[in-house]
Amino acid sequence: MNRSPTILDRRSILSGLSLAAFAAPALAAPPKRMTAYKTPWCGCCGGWIAHMRQAGWTVEVVEREDLAPTRAQHGVPDRLASCHTAVVGPYAIEGHVPAGDVDRLLSERPGARALSAPACRLARRAWKPPGANPIRPS
Repeated sequence: MNRSPTILDRRSILSGLSLAAFAAPALAAPPKRMTAYKTPWCGCCGGWIAHMRQAGWTVEVVEREDLAPTRAQHGVPDRLASCHTAVVGPYAIEGHVPAGDVDRLLSERPGARALSAPACRLARRAWKPPGANPIRPS
């Protein structure tokens, strides 16, 4: 059978589009997941976790009475300690680090072990919308 080049080209294009549709999910960005370790009595960590979830992160929360072993395991020195430690991939996120900074950390992948915002009250201002009341620890 003698096919015209137009029909062959259309078939090739349709086949290519079908393959692209199946490959697209595999090429999609990985899900944004992290584990946040916090103490049961901290009242400000919930605000940061809500901020991360609003930015598209899935956050698993693990409550521990002592976060020092978690920080030590992930290379966060005591001088940079804050009220919670999150872990995403090979990185520790210490304190109220804004979601945009976590996204940038993961896109640039520097040779660091952690990103820290140890002064909670100051760091929270960076991720609160302008004009919003700051979250007060309970």
